[in-house]
Amino acid sequence: MSSTNSNPSMASLLRNRFIQTIMTAGLFIQVGIWVRNFAILLFVTEKTDGDALAVSLISVAEFAPIFIFSFIGGTFADRWRPKRTMIWCDFLSAISIFVILMALLFSTWKAVFFATFVSAILSQFSQPSGMKLFKVHVPGEQMQAGMSLFQTMMAIFMIIGPILGTFVFQQFGIYISMMVVGIAFLLSALVLTLLPPDRMEKKDENETSLWDEMKLGFQYVWSRKILVTLGGGFMAAGLGLGLIHPLAIFLVTERLGLEENYLQWLFTAHGAAMIIGGAVAMVFSNRIAPHILLMLGMGSMAAGIFMMGWSTMFWLTLMAEFIIGLFMPALHIGINTIILNNTDETFVGRVNGILTPLFMGSMVITMSLAGLLKKQFSLFTIYQASAALFVIGILVMLPMFRMLKTAEAGINKN
Repeated sequence: MSSTNSNPSMASLLRNRFIQTIMTAGLFIQVGIWVRNFAILLFVTEKTDGDALAVSLISVAEFAPIFIFSFIGGTFADRWRPKRTMIWCDFLSAISIFVILMALLFSTWKAVFFATFVSAILSQFSQPSGMKLFKVHVPGEQMQAGMSLFQTMMAIFMIIGPILGTFVFQQFGIYISMMVVGIAFLLSALVLTLLPPDRMEKKDENETSLWDEMKLGFQYVWSRKILVTLGGGFMAAGLGLGLIHPLAIFLVTERLGLEENYLQWLFTAHGAAMIIGGAVAMVFSNRIAPHILLMLGMGSMAAGIFMMGWSTMFWLTLMAEFIIGLFMPALHIGINTIILNNTDETFVGRVNGILTPLFMGSMVITMSLAGLLKKQFSLFTIYQASAALFVIGILVMLPMFRMLKTAEAGINKN
């Protein structure tokens, strides 16, 4: 039935007030994030003459809070009203940017690291709240299509984000760049006030403590083999991505022997491919099972990273980046759909808060080691090790694919 009315389904999804509001807020957030990330990257590179340690610390500032605060944020997302949580997080992100702007004016340039750090902490409370609202306001049959819309918007910013961030910094400098970021976060908070009101849930007289809810979250995940297996795959993927994330600039300058500005073309190829991949995923969202999407995403990551590490030709590296981008939406849509389909609404925040640190924590570990490993091993070796970790992730998740296939077969029989 879903295949015959996929277009009306998409039209009704686009008319969904929640989708309209969350996408508009997401637009402002993406502007803020990309201007912030590229302005800070270029500012720190300029201040330190391209010091690899200083540049890698930006990534640590961005991802370490995800590892540290994700589960706490997910637990609070299950306790607090999600709409109000998201508004306050964006508002406080904006305030933190303006405080850091003052520190830049009157103190040290190193304050820019805290801009990324504080925003990353607050996003750990906002993001699981958004996931919870998604489960509340989007019908199950439209879940994958809704995720596809999100991925398409993110893909567009993969293309225009680096260009926008670079342009704003080069034209106006770090102070105006940070003002743009702060205003973008404020506008997102303002748009989020248009979300449907939070559900007023009855308070349990024997309300459990935060610590008890954390323990319940771990017990919930541990009791579901699908989520445990997904967590194992997350760890392998995180280790693999962390190895290469800070080294992209060196892939361009050392492996390919090109100028730094060629990096933006890899971002552009990745983003263009994500737009195509997101559009394809939207069209076929009701026809491809989420575990197939996840498998396609993991396999393409392994193949693409292997090719990037092996290539010494720009066009081949560009093609590998395109392949990765093409299947990236499938990876994200598959993961998020599997989590939402296999998690009760009251545990969405905590499940997200447990699985995300497995990925991000693994990523931060290898990101922190990437600079040291580069001194000991060639870029070729590091990229091949990253590809191998994605293959290990696929092998780890194979039992989950079988479980999901069995469950889907049971649903179809009924």
